[in-house]
Formats: sequence, C-alpha cells, structure tokens
Amino acid sequence: MIRNFNIQKLTNRITLLLILIGANSVFSQTTIPKQADRLQQYLGFWVSSVDHTTDSVANTPLIKMNNYPKIDNTAMSVDVFQKDGEIYNHTLTELIGLDTKTDSIFALGKSAQGDMFLGKGGFTSDTDWIMKDRDFTGKETMTVTFDFKNQTDVSLKGINPQKKILWQTRYIKKNPKNKNIGIQLVSVHEEMQKNPEETLKYLDRMGFSYIETFVYKDRSFYGLSPLDFKKLVEGNNLKFTGSMSFYDLPSDDKKAWKKAMQWWRQCIEDHKQAGVEYLTISNNQIKDITTIDELKRYSEYYDAIGKLCKERGIRFAYHNHSDEFKTIENKVVYDYFLENTNAQYVSFQADLYWMHFSKVNPIDYFKRYENRFISWHVKDYKELGQSGKMDFELYFKYAKTAGLKYTVAEVEAFNYPVWYSINAAWNYLYFNIL
Repeated sequence: MIRNFNIQKLTNRITLLLILIGANSVFSQTTIPKQADRLQQYLGFWVSSVDHTTDSVANTPLIKMNNYPKIDNTAMSVDVFQKDGEIYNHTLTELIGLDTKTDSIFALGKSAQGDMFLGKGGFTSDTDWIMKDRDFTGKETMTVTFDFKNQTDVSLKGINPQKKILWQTRYIKKNPKNKNIGIQLVSVHEEMQKNPEETLKYLDRMGFSYIETFVYKDRSFYGLSPLDFKKLVEGNNLKFTGSMSFYDLPSDDKKAWKKAMQWWRQCIEDHKQAGVEYLTISNNQIKDITTIDELKRYSEYYDAIGKLCKERGIRFAYHNHSDEFKTIENKVVYDYFLENTNAQYVSFQADLYWMHFSKVNPIDYFKRYENRFISWHVKDYKELGQSGKMDFELYFKYAKTAGLKYTVAEVEAFNYPVWYSINAAWNYLYFNIL
C-alpha cells in the first residue's frame, strides 16, 4: 500500500534512525586496548600551537610534523620541520614502530645535527605515552611524554635524566583536504547534539572537506536556520555539501502531489541557501511494494524532485539500503529505478556496505550504469577497512566509471571510542585508498 507523507511519519522515521544510531553506540568501546592501535593516534599531519598552554595555531606555525603509516600500520615515519625565516628546515626524522615480541614501541631517530637516538617505551593508558631515549653510546638522554588530549591535540614534553623539563610542544592535527573526503554526520550524531562547534572543529582538523547531514526538519538543521548552519559549518573550515531529506511518496491525488512538490520546493530553497550541492533520498517503504506499477510511480516521483533540484542548480540522488535488491515481478527494484529514472534529473548514491550486505557487487552496477553514481557512502562492518570483507581498493578503481564526485565516509559500527574510529576512517581513505 502506498502511504501518504505526514509529520508523524517523518518523526517516526527519524526516531527509528536515532534508535539505530543509539544501538550502534552501545557496542562502542570506551578504551583502545592494544599498543598498536593506540600508536595510530599519532598518524597524520600536525602543526605546533602558539604555545603548550593553548590549542590556538598561528597562521604560519613554528613546527610542522608529518607522520605516514608504514608496514601494515604497525609503524610510521615521522618528519619534523621547523620554520626558519621563509622556509621550513627538516630538523628530525624517525621510524617508530611496535615490536610484537615485547609489545613495546621503539623509535630510531636522527636530528639535523647528526645525532642518532634509540627510544623505547609504550602507552600506559589510551592517552598517555612515554618513551625513553638513549644515544648510541647507551647513555640515557631524555624521556619524552605524550598526552593525547583528544584525537586532534597532543602535548609533548622532553625531560632530562635530572628530571628537568627541556622543552614542551603542543601539536594540533591539521590533515590536508586535497583528496576531498566528506563525512555523513550520522557518524557523530550524539557529538553534534551535544556540541556542534567542537564536533565540526575536530572534523576539520582530521581533514574532512565537507559534511553530509540527515536531519533537515522544520526548515532547520540541528535547530539552526539554513544560513546559521552554513555559517557554523564554514566557520570551521568545512563545506555543507550534501543532505539526506525525506518525504514519502504522496497518495495518487492532485492535492497530495501538489503538497509534496511544495514541500520539496521549500526544502530545495533551504538547502540552496545553505550552500548544498546535492540532495539525496532513500525509501523505507520498498518492503511494502508488490507491483511494477508502484515502482513506476516512485520513478516518476524521483524524476519530479530531480527536475526541481536541477532548476535550482542542485544534484539529486537516490540512496540505497538493502531492500532495493529484492525482486518484484522478475525485476530487481534497484535496476528498475536506474533504468526508469531520467539521468538528467536523478543520480544515485551507492551505499557500498548495503550493497555488499545484499550480496551484490557494486562494480557490476558501476559498469552497467556508467556515470550514474555521483556519490558513495563508504562504510564497513567494523571501522573503515578493518573487517576484511570489502575490497574498497578494487571498488575505487571504478570511481571514474561510476561518475564518483563525492566520497562520503560513514561509521556506524564502533569497536573503539567514537573519535578514534572517525579519525581511523580518514586515515584509511587518505593513506590507503585515494
């Protein structure tokens, strides 16, 4: 049966989505148990703060540090550069890695002055890391402590054998945005509810270029008007690029259709005002569909929405879950939508996780329906890239074929603290896939 849209249904849909989000968070671990996993917090690109008492960063920071993963992410190379006039000089290089026999972290380093050192130590908690450095005569030279205040902020302190503080530095993560990685805010929904300013600040530091929302309601986003939300997002060096919006297929009468189209016009104008480049929709009613005629009405509905979007310079895309891969009258629902919507108006956002879950190969769709998939939700059964079930590297070989423009990370299965998992998603995409 085709059901008309009403506010209660929208509320029920959002409530169900939030229940699912909450269910995922129940399984989130509050600790990072392994030394190798704790070490991954140090990956990425960092700059020094103005001084060790603040997380404020100067326009031209004194120090830059670039840490790249090596050998299956159990080791990393570290290169430190210090500003000298108009240039940055390379002042320190290290190889840091976990020794599995001793479960200790070792570092082999060399300074610009030619001194080499060997460090040994480990994490005493999720956030506290201690290394003891010796020169190659065996003399203890320094103890270095690391205090991770969060995934984007770490304080370092150098202490000599006489317990005197030699130096203190605070690094703030400043990952690059040259690979245009987005994130669906469902991944940090609770964090956005509690402190949107801080949440967006962390996403910016981690290197995400843009956000995609799913909370448009009553002409607002997280309780903010389109312009105010845009200002908040852009004030944290992010772009508000994508949004999932929901309005069920109206009943088969002119009044209901007119009401639906009016809602979409208003929705599109609000998103246009907010600077959004694409809108997506999904369908939780597919399980109730039994005929091709019903699929035809949905296709016409999506074409109508897409036409309205195109008139205002916004792309429109359909987002799949699992129900799209059931068969109705010998036709796969997803195939029907791809073949019976106008490519000028309707694109698709491929959710790679739900495709894999449904035992279909995304690549088959990318090759069969070239240039229809402008966006992908990149999600895994665990933290991104950690389940071993999904071949993201292979999928991305077909990005051009698919027409991919917007790569959106999504994390909903948490085995670590939320921010650790979000940071790991960016690391995986940036260092391993893109």
